[in-house]
Parts: sequence; C-alpha cells; structure tokens
Amino acid sequence: MIKVDNIVKSFGGKTALDRVSFHIQRGEYVALLGANGAGKTTLTRILATLARPTLGQISIAGCSPKNDAQTIRRQIGVMSHHSFLYDDLTAEENLRFYGRMYGLSGLEGRINRLLTQVGLAKRRHDRTSTFSRGMQQRLSLARALLHEPPILLLDEPFAGLDVNATEMVKELLDESIAHDNTVLLTVHDIDYALEKTQRVLILNEGRLILDQAVQSVSRQQIREALAA
Repeated sequence: MIKVDNIVKSFGGKTALDRVSFHIQRGEYVALLGANGAGKTTLTRILATLARPTLGQISIAGCSPKNDAQTIRRQIGVMSHHSFLYDDLTAEENLRFYGRMYGLSGLEGRINRLLTQVGLAKRRHDRTSTFSRGMQQRLSLARALLHEPPILLLDEPFAGLDVNATEMVKELLDESIAHDNTVLLTVHDIDYALEKTQRVLILNEGRLILDQAVQSVSRQQIREALAA
C-alpha cells in the first residue's frame, strides 16, 4: 500500500531525508520513531502529498503523487501537527465541509457518529477557535477518519491529549486496525509501539537506521537506536 524508494528531501544545504526506503503492506500497522528533527514529519508530509521529495519515488495504493495526487488523497486520512481545521467554523461545519469535498453519502450520520466517538458531540456547534489543543486533536482525527480511508498517516496523534482523550483515540485506532486499515503512526511511546504495532521504523538524522518486526526487536535496541 505504501512504497518508498530512495527518498531524499533537501532544504537548502540541509538533507532532511537521506535515501529512505521501505514498503508497507495492506493492513500493516507500523510505528515510526525518531528524535525531534529526525525527519518523521517531513516523511509524513511527502506521503500525504503535502510536499515533494527532492529525489526518489513513492507510491500510495498503486498511485504516483506526480500523476494521481487527488486519487491518493481520497485513499489516505492524515493527522499532523497542522490540524487542517478552519477556526471560524464549528466542529460540525468543519466535518461537513470535508465530507462535501469528498462527495460522501450519508454525511450527517457519519458526522454524528464521529463527533460522539471523539467526545465532541456536545461541542458540535462551537467554533474550533474556542477548542483546546487536545480538542482540536480529537476533531482532527475525526476529520481524518470521515471518508473511511484505507490508509492512515498519523503524526503524533496523542500530542496534547489528557489521559481520557488518549484512551479514546487509542480505541479509535484499535477499531481502524480491526477493519484492516494500513497505518503509519509517528509516536514517541516505545511501549505503545511494541504492544500495538507490528513493525518499527526508526529515523536518525534523516536516515532509516532500523526496520524490524516488533517480535524481533527489544525495547533496549529501540532506545539505543534512538540515542545513536
């Protein structure tokens, strides 16, 4: 579902990604770890067609971003440091806007279900500008799930969430995995990665230094790779 072959991304004289390659199969749940500045967000943005690589090729669900960016965007749900929410719209209006953009049927039912699942049903008529960071994160996840995409690209979805909200998001992820979604999750929580995901990727200064199934890697190995 996701193919990354020798991706390079340079900004001026700095190389953010240095010949990164990996493939993710349909239904695979993969954790992406790395220190701040390792290139995780840059990689996620490229996979989400929000940025282009300097060199190399990617393929999402068999499509190339060069020719089929719009098709890819219908196949992916993206949650990143940028919420992609409109502050002057309510929670409900934000989801309705994206639902209409995707041409979804049964939109109102989807909106009601997702707002309930992320614990925002009572705030549905409030503008997003009044939401806390954690509430915006939850609404951003609802936006990412709205069109039921087969691929999820989630960049630190637990950031800014309290304990209850974190558990709520984890339950939604469990449901997505149960429906055979392909998930690439950027996360700092090693324990969660080892418990929930099937495979761990680690970036260090733009290079992919570890790519292993969770059964064959230890917590200590991950910590050492992150500290390298």
